[in-house]
Amino acid sequence: MKINDKIFDNFPILKSDRLLLRNIKLSDATKIFEMRSNGRVNQFITRDNMNEIEDAIKLVQKTILSYQSRQAIGWAGVLRDGADIIGTCGFNSIDYANLRAEIGGELSVDYWGKNIALEAVMIIVKFGLDIMNLHTIEAKVSPDNKGVIVLLQKIGFKKEAHYVDRIFYNNKFYDITVYTLVKGNESYGC
Repeated sequence: MKINDKIFDNFPILKSDRLLLRNIKLSDATKIFEMRSNGRVNQFITRDNMNEIEDAIKLVQKTILSYQSRQAIGWAGVLRDGADIIGTCGFNSIDYANLRAEIGGELSVDYWGKNIALEAVMIIVKFGLDIMNLHTIEAKVSPDNKGVIVLLQKIGFKKEAHYVDRIFYNNKFYDITVYTLVKGNESYGC
């Protein structure tokens, strides 16, 4: 068994009822900057808010390069009846030897509470398990991020670990939990 690396031949476009997930482009940098300079989007993530548009441009370039080098895959989430991205999501890292990938993402606060994130995660998980041939998908989450934890559990993710004082950020230690989904345990009929 191995990961289907044909997904890197042409960027995979994913669709759901409301969403189009496409490749992230340099033209998305402004919207990414808006999301990442907003303290609410980062409230459960140990990273600084972006202060300059150049930070978003560098992130987009890194995301594109990570896809080209077959290390990760990042999608821009767009409402199917719109043009601007409303979030980003994807597999931040791919562990080829163990058929495993780490999922992550962010969503503009304007779309919180509308099950948009659930819809995006479901189509990415389905793609990862059915098309990429992943065996396991993991998510590293702040234990305080109850909304994401509930979302992951709806799809079938189980808590695998709780690391105490795992991340040192801004002179403070933070816990992190790891939720995993093993192929065959997914639930798409949330």
